[in-house]
Amino acid sequence: MSDDASKRARDLVERDRKVVWHPYAPPQADPLFAVESTEGAEIRLSDGRTLVDGMSSWWSAIHGYRHPTIEAALKAQLETLPHIMFGGLTHEPAVRLCERLLDIAPKGLSRVFLCDSGSIAVEVAIKVAFQYWLSRGRPERSRLLTVEGGYHGDTFATMAVCDPVNGMHDFFRGVLPDHLFAEKPSCRFEDDFEERHIEDLASKLEIHRNEIAAVILEPVVQGAGGMWFYAPAYLRRLRELCDEHEVLLIFDEIATGFGRTGEMFGADHAGVSPDILSLGKSLTGGTLTLAATLVSDHVSDAIAAGEPGALMHGPTYMGNPLACAAAHASLDLLETTPWHENVKRIEAELREGLLPCSELPGVADVRALGAIGVVELEAPVDMKIVQPAFVEEGIWVRPFGKLVYLMPPYVTTTAQIEKLTSGLCAVVERYV
Repeated sequence: MSDDASKRARDLVERDRKVVWHPYAPPQADPLFAVESTEGAEIRLSDGRTLVDGMSSWWSAIHGYRHPTIEAALKAQLETLPHIMFGGLTHEPAVRLCERLLDIAPKGLSRVFLCDSGSIAVEVAIKVAFQYWLSRGRPERSRLLTVEGGYHGDTFATMAVCDPVNGMHDFFRGVLPDHLFAEKPSCRFEDDFEERHIEDLASKLEIHRNEIAAVILEPVVQGAGGMWFYAPAYLRRLRELCDEHEVLLIFDEIATGFGRTGEMFGADHAGVSPDILSLGKSLTGGTLTLAATLVSDHVSDAIAAGEPGALMHGPTYMGNPLACAAAHASLDLLETTPWHENVKRIEAELREGLLPCSELPGVADVRALGAIGVVELEAPVDMKIVQPAFVEEGIWVRPFGKLVYLMPPYVTTTAQIEKLTSGLCAVVERYV
């Protein structure tokens, strides 16, 4: 790297530390790396170094960066309608996007509420569930049931259903609503499901059925709460239990939607449909922020029939045409590219490439599903040590807690996957 490039990078980081507050960081983030540009599955730092991206920008850039199909769609949309309020007005990009989402979503969902981010999509899902029971004259149904090890977002309603002990928000426990938590699914993805795996949830559902508005969980893959993969049959039994007790079922597909697990949605592994479904992250291919909450007719009809007869939520940038155009381009790519084959290949390469970590001291488990590879450690990592070490290996990996994981773009090549896995294993061996 040149001296000038290195100096520009250092200067930018120093300016940042004076005024910027980064996610999950103290007021002055450390370590911090300046980015110059992105292309495909690579990140170019301002100091001239190039990294293979193992994070897909927090799991959103599924087609890689600067994909020409998405960029062309954005440029075309800029020429006609970059943004317009969605209250009382409508436009083709939003309507067609809602139609397309319903076409590919699990059966039974019939209406789409567009919003800004994954946390808000889950927030809307929770609000819809509560308003459903208020509209039916059942205000006592004001609690949620979920499982330990989950993660659903950083807003107050979503924090309240994240893992209450080992999650990122246990600090706020005393000021959050009090919901119900059952044991997380203990059956691995490849295991046979047994009734004992859901016994605790079933018991809580029976005892608290008249208090519970909905069960909410991430289908098949628990994301930031633990990167745990569990048996699809668990979801089929959960659907039966919710129907039996007349409780709504919410699937949070923010992380699992649009192919990450090897199917279009996590729910597709089980052939199960929820009453409410939240989508986000990779909806626009990681280009612009956009999310959606999908709802079944029996839920929306109940809200329409009650007071005030309208869903009481309205984001300023709801249905943003630019974001909708990016989403259409991303869906076009999912229809025309061999993403399914790529994800299957990436799964095999992640499983093989991370396997050496299973023999290392301090490693509790190694697992892979779809384009997700996880090395679970026995103790949390020291980010100030391992983050620069990953950069020195030429890869971008952002662990949290005990989890060192990879979620690369679907366009990542075999050589790039090998660099990610070998670099990750080297750092784990050296510093854990």
